[in-house]
Amino acid sequence: MKKLLPLLLSLALVLTACGPAAVPESDDDNTVLVATTYPVYLFTSAVTKDVGGYDVWLMIDQPVSCLHDYTLSVRDMRTLEGADVILMNGAGLEDTMSDALEAVADTPVIDCSRNIDLLPLQGHHHDEDEGEDHDGEVDPHIWMDPALACVMVDNIAAGLSEEDPDSAEAFAANAQAAKDQITACYADLKAQLSDLSPRELITFHDGFSYFARAFDLTILRSIEEEAGSEASAKEVSEIIDLIQTHDLPAIFVETNGPNATAQAIGEECGKTAPFTVGVLTLIMSRDPDNEGIDAYCAGLAKCADVIQEAYS
Repeated sequence: MKKLLPLLLSLALVLTACGPAAVPESDDDNTVLVATTYPVYLFTSAVTKDVGGYDVWLMIDQPVSCLHDYTLSVRDMRTLEGADVILMNGAGLEDTMSDALEAVADTPVIDCSRNIDLLPLQGHHHDEDEGEDHDGEVDPHIWMDPALACVMVDNIAAGLSEEDPDSAEAFAANAQAAKDQITACYADLKAQLSDLSPRELITFHDGFSYFARAFDLTILRSIEEEAGSEASAKEVSEIIDLIQTHDLPAIFVETNGPNATAQAIGEECGKTAPFTVGVLTLIMSRDPDNEGIDAYCAGLAKCADVIQEAYS
C-alpha cells in the first residue's frame, strides 16, 4: 500500500466512517485498479479477467442508492489513495467526491462515459424547503442501458490498453466477451418486456431514464427524494392523478432509496384496486450471489421481473 499523502489523510480524518470494512490488500507487484462504483467494478473485473498482475478494488463497497447525497468514509479515501489507476463512471456521477479526486490528481483516471450521448436529468429533486428541477444537468445513470454499458466496457478496455499496451489484446478479447453477454441479456429482457402493458412508469428515483429508453418504456414522473424531504401534498395529488389517468397498477422505488411517500400513495391507491409498490435496483450494491457481468445482468433482470410482475 502506498504511503498516505498528508493532504489525503487530513481530509479523510474529517469524513464519516461507514463501518468496520477493511481496505483491500494487494500484491505489491500488482497494478491496483480502483472503480468508484459497483457497475464500473463489474465491468473492470470482466475486462481484466485472467490478465495477470491486476487487482480490482471497489471504492464504495456498501449499499447505496446513488452518490449525490453520499459522504465518503475514511475507508473509501484510503482505497482511493491506493489506486494506480482510477476508473470512474463519469457524466457527473462522482461530482460529490471532487475534493477526494483532487487529492490524488496524479493518478491516471479512465472516464467510462466517453463517447456517450447523455440524457438530461429529468427527476424532480427535494431539499428541505422546496423542490428544484435539474435544469441543464445530465443524467449520469448510463449503465442502466445495456447498449451504453457496452460502450463503458469498451472505454475501460481502451483506457487500460493505453496504460498497458502489452495486454491490449487480452483486454479487447475480454471486452468482446463481456459485450456479447450483455447484448444477449439485453435481447432476452427486451423480448420479455415487449408485450408489457401499460408501458408507462412512475419512479421514486431519477435513475431509470436510460433503462426506460432501452426497453421502450416511458417515465411519466420521476421523483428524487431524500430522507426527511418527501414530496409535497400537491405532488402526491398529481402523482395519483397520473396513476388514475394511465390506469397504472404500480409505482416503483429504488431498493436503497426512501420510500415513505411511495408507500403512502400505494396505500391510498390500493383502497380501490390492487396496487403494488415495486422495488427496482440501480445495481449500485454488491450482489453476493453473482460476479462480473453475471451480476450486472442479474440486476437488469431483477428490474424487468419486478416491472413485469407488477403490471401483470
